Amino acid sequence: MSQNTMPVSLLGRSKIQVSRICLGTMTYGQQNSEPEAFEQMDYARQLGINFFDTAELYAIPPRPDTCGATEIIIGNWLKARSQRDQIVLATKITGRTENLSWIRNGSRHTKAQIDEAIEGSLKRLQTDYIDLYQLHWPDRRYAGFGFHTYQHYDDDYASFETILEALETHKKAGRIREIGLSNESPFGVMKFLGAGHPRVQSIQNAYNLVNRTFEYGLAEIALNEQVGLLAYSPLAQGYLTGKYRGGSEPKGARRTLFGRMGRYEGPGGLGMIDAYCDLAQSMGWDPADMALKFVDTRPFVTATIIGATTMDQLKSNCAAFNKLWTAEIEKAVNALHASHPNPCP
Repeated sequence: MSQNTMPVSLLGRSKIQVSRICLGTMTYGQQNSEPEAFEQMDYARQLGINFFDTAELYAIPPRPDTCGATEIIIGNWLKARSQRDQIVLATKITGRTENLSWIRNGSRHTKAQIDEAIEGSLKRLQTDYIDLYQLHWPDRRYAGFGFHTYQHYDDDYASFETILEALETHKKAGRIREIGLSNESPFGVMKFLGAGHPRVQSIQNAYNLVNRTFEYGLAEIALNEQVGLLAYSPLAQGYLTGKYRGGSEPKGARRTLFGRMGRYEGPGGLGMIDAYCDLAQSMGWDPADMALKFVDTRPFVTATIIGATTMDQLKSNCAAFNKLWTAEIEKAVNALHASHPNPCP
């Protein structure tokens, strides 16, 4: 894939064109050094990737001493390379939290906190505007990171109208161009769409072979309202590469370093991950290639967010998008999905 052949999508109903591959950056400043991050961003640009995604919270796992480090590294790269006008830069304000006390003494989506968060991101990124500003997860007490059983919480949250009014101020001032959501529900997306301006253009949720819950409500909204999916975790935090099979703990892998993989280790999860890896190999595919190309071929996907800690991983992941998806593999994947849907929401 060359710079001239990189497919692009429109970001929602905006006029912004984004590459179908979005470079995820959450390892910069913790697993990846600044020189390593520069090498990744340089390579992405060589391929024609123009879409970089970050957040004020990054690097991940979140820690007080690395919070904001990823934005700082990207800002340094933007300054060094003088390519700001060629990049669609996306970042996020942290959602409601009582646990991450080092972020504004507990992040909320009030006007004051939105103002402070945008100012901080602009400074760290060394830019005067953000192309896509996203709400990392809701101000509501909504378990947006995956659950099997819904639990209803109270109505103590910033209103959809108040949040949009605060963001509209920054949009009019030119500090942000468009807004997006993340880890959000169908209810939340439709409430934002009905609450006024600015209009939501995208939603960044987890989506992969073992978590297709986006299709159960959000896909219809994405296609009818042009609020496309920016799919994160397409490899299920590395599980769909097969590298953790049999309890393996590869050196330097996120599970080995940090744990925090419970989303993919619940009842039935590991068995279905093995089944998808076996299916890929039986059809002559690398498991990671099948997982990535599956996401890329969904009609409601605007871009697939990929992340890597090594250049070999990054090159391999990018090459997967050149594979040809067939009706045969679509049928096989859907049959396997129907046998045990969404074990890892």
